[in-house]
Amino acid sequence: MNIRNKQLEEVFSDDTYQLTGVAIAKDGRLFTCYPLWPGPHQYGVVEILPNNGVKPYPNEEWNSWQEGDNGKNKWVCVQAVYVDAENYLWVVDPACPNMEQVYDNSFKLVKFNLATDSIEDVYRFEGVLDNKSYINDVRVDTQRQVAYLTNSNEGGIVVVNLETGTSRQVLRHHPSVKHDPSFTLIVDGKEFKKQGKPVHLQSDGIALTPDGEWLYYKPLTDTKLYRIRTEFLRNEALPEEQREAAVEDLGRFVVTDGMIFDKNGNLYLGDYQNYKLVRLTSAHQLEDVVTDERLIWPDSYSMSTDDYLYISCSQINKQPDYNEGENKRTTPYAIYRMKLPA
Repeated sequence: MNIRNKQLEEVFSDDTYQLTGVAIAKDGRLFTCYPLWPGPHQYGVVEILPNNGVKPYPNEEWNSWQEGDNGKNKWVCVQAVYVDAENYLWVVDPACPNMEQVYDNSFKLVKFNLATDSIEDVYRFEGVLDNKSYINDVRVDTQRQVAYLTNSNEGGIVVVNLETGTSRQVLRHHPSVKHDPSFTLIVDGKEFKKQGKPVHLQSDGIALTPDGEWLYYKPLTDTKLYRIRTEFLRNEALPEEQREAAVEDLGRFVVTDGMIFDKNGNLYLGDYQNYKLVRLTSAHQLEDVVTDERLIWPDSYSMSTDDYLYISCSQINKQPDYNEGENKRTTPYAIYRMKLPA
């Protein structure tokens, strides 16, 4: 490919540990996270320091989990980090090492006050999700006090009422949260497989419009994109068939992991088949933004207050699991940023 675009600026790289998430706070503090997947692992969540330094967040104790420990108040397998409109940091811990099984009902969504680096709330999912779930990404509506998460192992949207602490999983049986069986995922010139079987992952990428009125979401391993008005998710009394009827199928675009809206209503998606970043305008027109060989499985996104888009690259397609045991990682796991186009 040999395309290196000057628009992309590397802000962090890790030669050893596979990262997934990225979150930039209003004051410029930068966070990433490391799921407990095959390969070396040290911390669950870190704050990134100058010169590629990291500090375990919120402390060493939270990052010290070992098999046999109580996982309720430690990071077990962190997938995503997110900073909301009020500058709180949210951490998604599916607590599902190697995406196999949730450890001891330890899945949680944790809210941190960045002014004090203290925990504000912990939301747990026992009785709402089962031990095969994998909560993947989160968006928080601070105005309406609701959080939305995707379940990528089974398919589903988790809706958390942040005021009462209660949560529900909806759309579990709707096609919008499932991989499209008619789609064959080709990555790096071959079908994307694990142990000889095609990989099918469910609802993963999630994005909330700036006004909080629409939630966009999609399965990880096909090109379909869906949206639903959040009023249909927030209404706890609504029959599920009415909620399902409110889902809008927007059509086929690109395969992406994460996605995010800018303040103007453009939706940014990573096209991990083609090592590029695209955006969907508010009129649902798809536009290329940047192509770069370093965009190796663009994974997660975060927006800074000065209109930079931060992009983490997890190189999932280079893992031995998906290459018949061969590690094809060629460059560090990295986080880049780019100034958003007007």
